[in-house]
Amino acid sequence: MTDKTKKSEQDLIRELADLLTETGLTEIEIERKDLRVRVARGAAPATAVMQASPPPAARVESDASSRGSDLAAHPGTVVSPMVGTAYRSPEPGATAFVEVGSEISEGQTVMIVEAMKTMNHIPSPRAGRVTSILVEDGQPVEFGEPLVIIE
Repeated sequence: MTDKTKKSEQDLIRELADLLTETGLTEIEIERKDLRVRVARGAAPATAVMQASPPPAARVESDASSRGSDLAAHPGTVVSPMVGTAYRSPEPGATAFVEVGSEISEGQTVMIVEAMKTMNHIPSPRAGRVTSILVEDGQPVEFGEPLVIIE
């Protein structure tokens, strides 16, 4: 490994660690050619793992805060089924799928979570009224993170 490559990889790790801090995520992973970098944080400071061989099958685990855990336990909470970016409308500038107070039906789209450039519609598991929207448009979300509460 050359000094230039090592410096470039260190810069990448620093950028990813900064991104974790900015977005509030606990883990981020990228893959480029034969390099895989995963930066995660928990109780300890941010750490990085680098691997030059092909990555094993990925498994994402949630490190939800106590507030997030409490909201996830609410029977009307719709949680993110994946890590990605949450969008409240089908496209920029369009009307949001739901607002606080909206009456919705089972199966109605409440949000989109973009993961790996795929737009995943998140359906309501039940009919009811939206009492809380817990994420902002364009906000990064983690697996199991509460998105909306329906009562």
